[in-house]
Amino acid sequence: MHDVVIRGGTIVDGTGAPAFTGDVAIDGDRLVQVGGKAGPARREVQAEGRLVTPGWVDVHTHYDGQATWDPVLAPSSWHGVTTIMFGNCGVGFAPVRPAHHQALIDLMEGVEDIPGIALAEGLKWDWEDFPAYLDALARLPRTIDVAAQIAHHPLRVYAMGERAINREMATAEDIELMAKLTEEALKAGAFGFTTSRTDQHKTPSGELVPGRYAEHEELIAIGKAMGRAGRGAFGMLSDFEDEAAEFGWLRQVARDSGRPVWFLLTDRSYDPERWRRLMDGIRAARKDGLALSAQVAGRPVGLILGLTTSLNPFALREGFSELSRLPPAEQLARLRDPAVRAAILAQEASPRLMEILPPLSRQIASRWDRMYILGDNPNYEPPPERSIAAMAAKAGQSPAEFCYDYLVGGDGGRMLYFPVTNYVHGDLEVVREMITDPHTVLGLSDGGAHCGVICDASLSTTMLTHWVRDRTRGERLPLEFVVKRQTSETADFFGFHDRGRLAVGKKADVNVIDFAALRPHHPEMAYDLPAGGRRLVQRVDGYDMTLVSGVPIFEKGEETGARPGRLVRATG
Repeated sequence: MHDVVIRGGTIVDGTGAPAFTGDVAIDGDRLVQVGGKAGPARREVQAEGRLVTPGWVDVHTHYDGQATWDPVLAPSSWHGVTTIMFGNCGVGFAPVRPAHHQALIDLMEGVEDIPGIALAEGLKWDWEDFPAYLDALARLPRTIDVAAQIAHHPLRVYAMGERAINREMATAEDIELMAKLTEEALKAGAFGFTTSRTDQHKTPSGELVPGRYAEHEELIAIGKAMGRAGRGAFGMLSDFEDEAAEFGWLRQVARDSGRPVWFLLTDRSYDPERWRRLMDGIRAARKDGLALSAQVAGRPVGLILGLTTSLNPFALREGFSELSRLPPAEQLARLRDPAVRAAILAQEASPRLMEILPPLSRQIASRWDRMYILGDNPNYEPPPERSIAAMAAKAGQSPAEFCYDYLVGGDGGRMLYFPVTNYVHGDLEVVREMITDPHTVLGLSDGGAHCGVICDASLSTTMLTHWVRDRTRGERLPLEFVVKRQTSETADFFGFHDRGRLAVGKKADVNVIDFAALRPHHPEMAYDLPAGGRRLVQRVDGYDMTLVSGVPIFEKGEETGARPGRLVRATG
């Protein structure tokens, strides 16, 4: 008798093969039958009219701190994700010396907008080196599986101390130590190494991150350490100010290490052809036998703007800034005062406040044509007539007046959507090209990050709802392709060898989905991080059941309380 049989569902097995109808049988934590008619089971799940897929493998999250205290890791786990990986964008919490705990908290808060008070309260710091950090992750019972990469910025601070924080050049001894620690982390189970070289990443005080201008020699040496370890992928985010120079050292890392190398790629409004040039660089490297890839997002990287979020169009005006620290109810009452409204609307964005923001976020001060009402059924490819500019013109108001009145209306929880990247042309055609390119890997959900201004952990769901079922402004994508993109392809790229497919012998991570009912909700602000820290979350309808290692962890959107998740260590 089987432990679990999921009966009569439409099986989309994660390989890209056509969907088929049949049973899925599970014994222990393994799949023992996929298709056909399975025998009796202790638990039978009726799945007629439902999709049965592998659990999603999300390779770009920032739960580095939260994973040390939170067993559930919502909202990612709400959206069918059964494996997450963090340590992205060069930020993390290991290795670390006690003297630099606050510096790493500041880095994470500045780069990923995770409340520093929550990190200070939640992190136990019962580790110093990276292997000990993995051991700490392994000790916590958890709902879904987690995995980690070693990040450049904490590594650099550990090796160099204040010299790294001041972005000084590494010595030969510093580089040797960083390479040694990288190799040690990979052998302990890290799935890769990441760094960032972008002006978008700053500390809360506006300082650039420690590895922003690291010499190529430093990165090449770390790549060689990965080659010696024989495991892991090398990833980074870069502004590509000198595209030839960046590709030069990236190619060298790929050549010396023999490991996969990837960088984050989005469409930028200031240079619409940039992404095509960078993909051409990848294709040229592939022709030379080098394993370069781009990690891409399945929708715009969009800011959520509201009165309770970190940003809104008026947050850059001094009059609003003065009210920003008030309790929400008191702030809302003040904003509804006609005199306060008139004073704020009479102001322009403050240069002082603009300077604090990353360059791409400063557009919220004036791009009313790229700001959209999010609505109860969020549309991540909104048409021009849904923009604040268009709706204000229809209402006979200025965009600022219309936007102000909208935000202070209702209960104060209304939110706007501002695509920062991947929406240069006002639609997702470029994103579709990126998703379907054979040299890209799907990622960038940023689960756990940007707690006050971005909520993209629902990406796995919108890949199905928008791209497969609902898109009206262009070509849709096949169901089998989209499932493969976020299961076997992400798993294979990073070396999760036992998951990502519904196949006999694979790990029993499974979603049972009511495809017709699948729907992400409007984001909402929760205050459930340690010390009352806030974060945007997004609930979802349509996941009938999610299983990890053969154990149901969610049923009809409700957590079961089971904790079958574990730390996954890379094995090569």
